[in-house]
Amino acid sequence: MMRLPAPAKLNLFLYITGRRDDGYHNLQTLFQFVDFGDELRFEAADELTLSPALPGVATENNLIIRAARLLQSHTGCTRGARIHLTKRLPMGGGLGGGSSDAATTLVGLNRLWQLDLPAEELAALGLQLGADVPVFVHGRAAFAEGVGDIFTEAHPPEPWYLVVNPGVEVSTPAIFTDPDLPRNSPVLSLQQRLSSPWQNDCEGLVKKRHPEVAKLLSWLLEYAPSRMTGTGACIFGTFDSREAAETALRNVPDDASGFVARGCNHSPLLAALKAL
Repeated sequence: MMRLPAPAKLNLFLYITGRRDDGYHNLQTLFQFVDFGDELRFEAADELTLSPALPGVATENNLIIRAARLLQSHTGCTRGARIHLTKRLPMGGGLGGGSSDAATTLVGLNRLWQLDLPAEELAALGLQLGADVPVFVHGRAAFAEGVGDIFTEAHPPEPWYLVVNPGVEVSTPAIFTDPDLPRNSPVLSLQQRLSSPWQNDCEGLVKKRHPEVAKLLSWLLEYAPSRMTGTGACIFGTFDSREAAETALRNVPDDASGFVARGCNHSPLLAALKAL
């Protein structure tokens, strides 16, 4: 049996720099992992199974099963696995939970089935499942450009974060198709981005569509510099110490939930693999 983490990610900043003719958006964003997330357990088996089922998601549509099937198809592997998911990250929260689960599945089954595919090949497979999957496979904090498929390794500070979930689910397609989404941020170098104030171009629109997010951001700003991650709905505040973050956590409004985690430029998934 093998246990592996599927850590959350934060978008420390997110800029929309244009819309392409095919409808996709060019962006610039900085991904960093945190030491909190889902956990997957893998056991060798004749069939491929996943438990428990996620509410509202058919098993064959789950990114975990889709990742496993894709790996089988790509390699011709006929082995199976019993996969158990401990789900801690909210769906539609902007923390990359589904993409991280898919990446951990590719990496974990590559090891369990002794396929020995390199990370670059696994990342290319992951891109078929979602734009964020490759960054989870590579496991390094990264500056992403293009449609999120061009990565440059980055080394931002690794502070403590309080991540807060307002309890609403934000539709990423709805945000990116909204005519009010800003799409004209300038294209800057990583160094220029790192030395400028950070923001999320999706935040204003999400706050307008989801007042719960706006209310929670106003609350968190009383404690620390705060932003939304991805297209939301989760927000995060940056703290110098775990104690300060936990103090804020104790005061999270009753209609929200949260957790404290440390920023990680190297994914906990890589550390877990080395320990096997």
